[in-house]
Amino acid sequence: KSRDASGNRGGAALLFQNVKGHRGSQLLINQFGSEARMKLAVGVNSYDEIAGRIRMFMDVKSPQGFLDKLKMLPLLTEAGKFFPKTVNSGPCKEVIKRENLSVLDFPVLQCWPKDAGRFITLPCVTTRDPRSGKRNLGMYRMQVYDERTTGMHWQRQKVAAEHARERMRAAVEGRAAAVDIMARSSGGSVLAEGTRPSGKMEVAVAIGTDPAVTFSAIIPAPPDIEEYLIAGFLRGAPVELVKCETVDLEVPATSEIVLEGYVNLDELRPEGPFGDHTGFYSLEDLYPVFHVTCITHRKDPIYATTIVGKPPQEDAYMGKAVERIFLPLMKLTIPELVDINLPAEGVFHNLMIVSIKKSYPGQARKVMNAIWSLGQAMFTKCIVVVDEDVDVQDLADVTLKVFNHIDPERDIQFTLGPVDSLDHASRLPNFGSKMGIDATRKWASEGFSRPWPDEIVMDGKTRTLVESKWKALAKELGLE
Repeated sequence: KSRDASGNRGGAALLFQNVKGHRGSQLLINQFGSEARMKLAVGVNSYDEIAGRIRMFMDVKSPQGFLDKLKMLPLLTEAGKFFPKTVNSGPCKEVIKRENLSVLDFPVLQCWPKDAGRFITLPCVTTRDPRSGKRNLGMYRMQVYDERTTGMHWQRQKVAAEHARERMRAAVEGRAAAVDIMARSSGGSVLAEGTRPSGKMEVAVAIGTDPAVTFSAIIPAPPDIEEYLIAGFLRGAPVELVKCETVDLEVPATSEIVLEGYVNLDELRPEGPFGDHTGFYSLEDLYPVFHVTCITHRKDPIYATTIVGKPPQEDAYMGKAVERIFLPLMKLTIPELVDINLPAEGVFHNLMIVSIKKSYPGQARKVMNAIWSLGQAMFTKCIVVVDEDVDVQDLADVTLKVFNHIDPERDIQFTLGPVDSLDHASRLPNFGSKMGIDATRKWASEGFSRPWPDEIVMDGKTRTLVESKWKALAKELGLE
């Protein structure tokens, strides 16, 4: 109740220091639950600061001559400061447990009445690509089954799930067998039917990391950009990593808690239901099982958690930050983009409102299809495209323009493709229909033969006159 009174109104972060049944552990919740704290987490006063820095690095081009190389040196030197570095030890190693260990030593919450149990909800999960050796940092909820096992809710389209599939492919002979593995996958699970190859994949989970690291774990990073590099870029200093005790992976040295272990490629277990950010319970499905082999933590660890549910919750502020920071990256592929809005009520993947600089017929449809081809944006159920003079952050303005500007038969487009695993309305798990709405002004070159009406706007002279009269009246009434 304390979190609910705080979290869905942008209220205070809460630190519980005397958690019943968990002596020596503290619990932190709603750390990202306001715009001010979210900006503090990424070290800026305005998201535009980060967007500007991103644009600066994107403008770096291959030097054409000696003078160009000299000009680029300061920028390249600064970029080099953000790469993660490995250190010998850190606060996360103050306590090391290989025996008599239990995930339940920490105050893991059951968030909602119909949840299947307790869930770790802010885990920074590290896996390694078996082909390239590249690390990936993601965030996948973990249902606690007992002291040493949890679920690992990496959905089929997530990078960690792909790492597991690569290990499965490597465990079978022949390309046909590898294709068969993918064909037998179903639901949200990595592999749900038939015989599964044996083997293990090492996993490390950090809880209570630097806020920039936690935030970076949810960012849809470009394929060749490591999340720890993004975290270093956000905080202006490299993330220090330490080697794990029982697995060949690295974790942030300043983590509060680290869980080391593995998933068996041939082991799945029912996971869920779970009260999710959609405002509904995600259904039970089969997911991999994480086996804990070692726990390290600070002497008095702070267990960081979040509760998701009907928006807006804490995750809404994290999603808005992702939206603001990655707009410049989207403009690399879609240069006509002006702004985007992912309203909290659209739960990140159900609605994206986009404004564009329209310069040719059919451009809105081109933009829709381009967005559906961009990484995690492929899950967007509904894309609404408006002209550049519409403020996409003003839902009242958007609603007025959209429903005035569209002819439903002409301006609504449907397509089939991947959808989010949490979309309970789709015809099949992970596959369904999506909708695009072209709410831009229609041109004659798009087959629109009627005149397009002017919008009612007060002229500048009248506005100035009205404002001056209001000021005079306020002065007369002593309201200044």
